[in-house]
Amino acid sequence: EDMAAYLEAAIEEGDAALFTAALGDIARAKGMTEVARAAGLGRESLYKALSPDGNPEFATVLKVVRSLGLKLHATAE
Repeated sequence: EDMAAYLEAAIEEGDAALFTAALGDIARAKGMTEVARAAGLGRESLYKALSPDGNPEFATVLKVVRSLGLKLHATAE
């Protein structure tokens, strides 16, 4: 629930870099090696994608979110 709330807050800000940073924080807290394995990605490439200078593809973001046991949802304003 804490992970979901953290990502939700980052989404609310509307800043892609902030969302990526939050996702990276969560992945590091869970263990980047475990997250990378669950997402089917290389650990080093995941570190790079979720770094402050990273610009991950949306497919990578979805894989990481799923590997964390989370889902992204869209709602109308």
